[in-house]
Amino acid sequence: MDEDTVEVGPVDFLVIEFPAGGGTGEGLPLLLDLVDRRIVRILDFIVVRRGQDGTVTVAEIADVDGDGVPDLRLFEGATSGLLGPDDADSVGSVLEPGAVGVAIVYENLWAAPLATALRRGGARLVAGGRVSVEDLVAAAEAVETPA
Repeated sequence: MDEDTVEVGPVDFLVIEFPAGGGTGEGLPLLLDLVDRRIVRILDFIVVRRGQDGTVTVAEIADVDGDGVPDLRLFEGATSGLLGPDDADSVGSVLEPGAVGVAIVYENLWAAPLATALRRGGARLVAGGRVSVEDLVAAAEAVETPA
């Protein structure tokens, strides 16, 4: 398989923490919509719990919003091999005691054709990153309030 012709988009990850007692699951329909519209593809999805004593366990995919419907069944078995047991421990280490976290590795399908064309044309990605929400807000405020 030729790396320049394989159509693969950039792959990112997120770790989302839900506070002790659970979250509302409000963002879940938006994630499902991104998957349904083939904007992203979930490669790995794990649920991690951090006990009050600091112990970290991988949890079963379950009913996040408490409505009796297993919301995350769609992601059950989503594993590409990118996340392993050490990653579950790393995810757990950033969670507050009593919290539940979700680690998601996803491919940005929307960018796959662009990335493939760039590779075929001899280009390569040499840097990447993410701008924080705080930095975006600060920049917008600076533009709105000229010195």
